[in-house]
Amino acid sequence: MPPAVQLLSVSKAFDEGGRRREVLRELSLDVAPGEVVALLGRSGSGKSTLLNLIAGIEQPSQGAVRVGDVTVSALSERERTLFRRHQIGFVYQFFHLLPTLTVEENVRLPLELVGRKGDEARRLLAAVGLADRARTFPDRLSGGEQQRVALARALAHDPSVILADEPTGALDVETGRKVLDLLLGLARERRKTVLLVTHGSEVAAAADRVVVLADGKIAA
Repeated sequence: MPPAVQLLSVSKAFDEGGRRREVLRELSLDVAPGEVVALLGRSGSGKSTLLNLIAGIEQPSQGAVRVGDVTVSALSERERTLFRRHQIGFVYQFFHLLPTLTVEENVRLPLELVGRKGDEARRLLAAVGLADRARTFPDRLSGGEQQRVALARALAHDPSVILADEPTGALDVETGRKVLDLLLGLARERRKTVLLVTHGSEVAAAADRVVVLADGKIAA
C-alpha cells in the first residue's frame, strides 16, 4: 500500500533579515495510511514547518511532498487551498474556533466549504460528548470543551490526514489526556492518518511511531 504522506528529500529555508535560515534539510519520511506519528523536537527544529508543507500552506525550497496520489508541492496556490479543504483536518493548540458562530456552526463550516450538507456535524458533536452544547458559543465552553469542538471540526469533512500541532498544549494534564485519547480514538476508528506535533513524551507515547527532529533532520 502506498504511503498516505511522503516527503522526498525536502528542504525548507527562510530569509530572515537578509540571512538564510534552513529549517528542514533533505528530510525524507513515509507515513502509512492510518498511522499515528508523533513529531518530537526542540522549538525551532522544524516540526510545525513540516506540517505546513504537508498541508500546502508553505512550499518546500527543494524536494517533493505527496499526500496519497497528489504531489502537493506541485500544485498552484488555489489548488493547494482546495486540496486542504478536502483532504486535511487541523487541530491547533489554541482551538481557533470562530467566536461569532455556535459550536455546531463551527463544526459545520468545513462541510459547507466543500459543498456538503447532512447531519455529520451533529453526529461528531455527539461523538465528542457535546451534543447538548450545539447552540452554545465557544466563549461559554471550557478549554477542554473547545478543543473537543475543534476535534469534531477537523473530522467533519472526512479528510484523509489530520495535522495536530500541540493539541493538548493549552490544557491541564488530565484534560489533555482525555482530549488526546478522544482524538486518537476517533482518528483510528475512522482510519485517519495523524501527524502530531508535541513536546511531551507522554503524548508521544500514545502514537504508533515517534519521529525526533533536530537541526532540520530526523535524529531518531
